[in-house]
This record gives sequence, C-alpha cells and structure tokens, in this order.
Amino acid sequence: MKSLLSAALALALAAPAAAQPAAAPLVQHPHAAWTRNASIYEVNVRQFSPAGNFAGVEAQLPRLQKLGVKILWIMPIHPIGVKERKGELGSYYAVRDYKAVNPEYGSLADFQRLVRKAHALGMKVIIDWVANHSAWDNAWVSQHPDWYKKDEKGKIISVRFGEAPNYEYWTDVVALDYSKPELRAAMLDAMRFWVRNADIDGFRCDVAELVPIDFWVSARAELEKSKPLFFLAEGDKPFLHQAFDMSYDWKLLDRFAAIAEGKETAQNLRDYVSTRMAGLPRDAYRMTFTSNHDINSWRFADKAEYGPRFPAFAVLAATLPGMPLIYSGQESGLDKKLEFFKRDPIAWKSYANAPLYRTLVRLKAGNPALRNGDMGAPAELLDAGNRDIFAFRRQQGGHWLTVAVNLSDRPVAQKAIPGLAAGRIAPWQWRMASR
Repeated sequence: MKSLLSAALALALAAPAAAQPAAAPLVQHPHAAWTRNASIYEVNVRQFSPAGNFAGVEAQLPRLQKLGVKILWIMPIHPIGVKERKGELGSYYAVRDYKAVNPEYGSLADFQRLVRKAHALGMKVIIDWVANHSAWDNAWVSQHPDWYKKDEKGKIISVRFGEAPNYEYWTDVVALDYSKPELRAAMLDAMRFWVRNADIDGFRCDVAELVPIDFWVSARAELEKSKPLFFLAEGDKPFLHQAFDMSYDWKLLDRFAAIAEGKETAQNLRDYVSTRMAGLPRDAYRMTFTSNHDINSWRFADKAEYGPRFPAFAVLAATLPGMPLIYSGQESGLDKKLEFFKRDPIAWKSYANAPLYRTLVRLKAGNPALRNGDMGAPAELLDAGNRDIFAFRRQQGGHWLTVAVNLSDRPVAQKAIPGLAAGRIAPWQWRMASR
C-alpha cells in the first residue's frame, strides 16, 4: 500500500490548476503576537497514553509546559468513518462528523477541559482540520451529494489523484467540491463551532493546497472576528501564506534524512538553506522538523533513520529560521513506527531527549534573533574551515546565535568564526554560543 505521505505529496502535485490562482499576490496574513517566539508540539491522541484519550493527554500537559512548547497541535479529534474503513480503527483523516468528538477519546466536555487546562498553563491549542475530503458515511454524503466530486458517470467515488488511466485512490474518503457555496458555508460553520464552543486557537489544515485558497482566505477572515488565530498549512506552496501563518519545510526534512543516510553532505544543506525562503512573503513562517505523524508511520522512525545523529538534526531544526516541531514521543527517544490504523501506545521511557529539547525551546523563546518571521534574523552561513561543518549565525541588534554542527562520522577542526573560538567538534556534535 502506498504511504499516506507519498500519496499526499502526489495528490498535491496533481491538484487541478484551476483550483488555485495562477499569480496570487504574495501578501502574508498577519500573525498573532503569541506566535512570534513559539515552538509547536504535535499530539497523537490515540497513541499518547495507554488509554488513548483526552484525559491521557491532559495528564501530561504540565510536562509539556516544562518542555517549553507554546502551541499544541492536536491530531484529528472527530469520529472516524466506518464505511470503507482502513484497518482496525480507521484513519484519523476520514471524518464522519465535523461537529462531534471521537467517542474513543472522550466527550466534548473532556476536550473543552483539555483546552482550558492548556490555556491555564500558557499554551495554545490548534486542531487538525480535514477540509478536502470526508468519510463515506459522513451525513453530508447522503444529505448533500452535490457537495462531492463525481466521476465521469456522475457517481461519488474515492479521492483520486494522478492522471487517467493511472489514478490512485484513497479508498476510505470522498472529495468535497468547493464550487458549491453551500459546502463552503457548512465547512465554515463547522470550523466556527470549535472556535466558539471549545475556544481553540487555530487549525492545522490537511492537504491545504487542494482546497481553493479563496476559501481559506475568507474562512480565516470570518473566524478571526472572535479572536486571533494560528493557521498551519500542510503544504509548501508560497500562495498558502495569503491565509496561513506557516507552511511545511519538506525539503529541509529531506536534506536531514539524506545527510543521515550518507547520500548528501553539509554542502547540500548549505545550498538549500541559502535559497529556502525564496519566493515566500518576507514574514512567512516555515515549520522545521525531523519527524511528524506521516514521517513516523509511513517513512521512518527516528532511531532507524538518524540513530546517534538525531540530536544534531534536532539542533538544526530548532535554530534555523522557522518554527520547530516536536512530534509525540520524540522527547523520549521514540524508536519505532507507530501504527496508523490501530492502537499502538508510545512507550514513554527516560525522556532522554527532553533536556536537549528544553534547552532548544527556551533558547528559541528567549533570544530575539530566533523569533519567527521577519521579527527574527535570517541565517548567515559561515565558513568554519571544514566542508563537513554546517555553520551559521543569526543576529538581531545586540542579540545573536552562532551554531556549528559536524555533519560527519569523524572529528573535525573548526576555525574561529564570529561567536565561536577555534576548536574541535566530535562526530555529529555541535558547538553553539548566544547572547
């Protein structure tokens, strides 16, 4: 079976040209003040605790607060479709009812309590939103079949992508048709429900590139009449920033993985970082990450991919321009692929990576040079005297950070660079200084 990750990327590439404007003005949507020095944490409710429910997440909120993360991204909380379900429990992304809670996780009151507790601890909560498609047994399918895309015979079919005759399908979901004003109104109403009734702080929007950008722009304008929100797009296209605060930096993740596998070097990372913000609005946020639910379940586990190299990439993800993501379990050395369609609770161990993450997240929050968007400083690449060292400096007024990472299996000598005296760096280790 093709992974959801590769399928999502293929589907994004196959999005109809008419779905998006050909030359949209790259005007960044304004950001809420609380996002400027934030890091984000992805919560996989199903696997987060032995109970796999909201209460299991709530119990760990004080620990997440101590970790320093500001934004909690909660994976889909809605009931999952039964018709054409994949696996034992189905995909989180096959939504049966946009205004209800998955009973496996608890009740609406349980979720409301989780949000209130997070807010009391100084954290914000966004929920995963699946606007491109629904489950087959979502009530909209029978009540409003005109809201769905059809095949050549006028029949509602599974989401498909690619080109005829070689379509590939997501067999457990059906695609929504945004040419229908009534659908747009219903989707906006469902999003508004969670802002009003659960006081959430925004949305992570699944395959955002496949939903017309004008829907996201108008929806956000309406939803923000009640409070400032944060919108994260699963996608990397520049036009998304008309409505979204942040998009994915997939290519940075690919560089990390390729270097860990010995297929690329520090020079490839230098080449990419020198151009990674090209074409984006000046104040755009990019999400930087070493894993997420798609990567972990469908591509690789941290231990298998990075091994002892992992901390070096965690340092880079946290200190390069962008908002760093921590996925559920990474702070405890998550060492396996979590099942996607059934219960597979995280084995919380010694929290081996927690001290590193606390240091990095606090550095991010406290150093103005590391703020998100144009309030922070760009990365100035530095020559550290060895091709295996990736070094950079970010400076904002009197505040600065210098980082030098050895991206090789051998010890290397680093020459003096601004902020760091000459020294040696062990394999896959780093030197860092800030003010």
